[in-house]
Amino acid sequence: MARVCQVTGKKRMAGNRVSHSHRKTKRVQQPNLIKKRIYIPEEDRTVTLKLCARALRTMNKKGVQKYLKEQDIKI
Repeated sequence: MARVCQVTGKKRMAGNRVSHSHRKTKRVQQPNLIKKRIYIPEEDRTVTLKLCARALRTMNKKGVQKYLKEQDIKI
């Protein structure tokens, strides 16, 4: 899978790189992805996910099972 968050679906964004003289050339902003092993205690197993940093922070705040249920993710 390419650089896409498996939970939120966040992908790369395109925009312009603007020089001092205001010339514009295309550029790409990649999401901040982290390959993370996450333990799910309800199912007593570990899964490996490619997550963006924002999804990982939210998952730590709300809890793994609750956050994945909100996002309608089946693991």
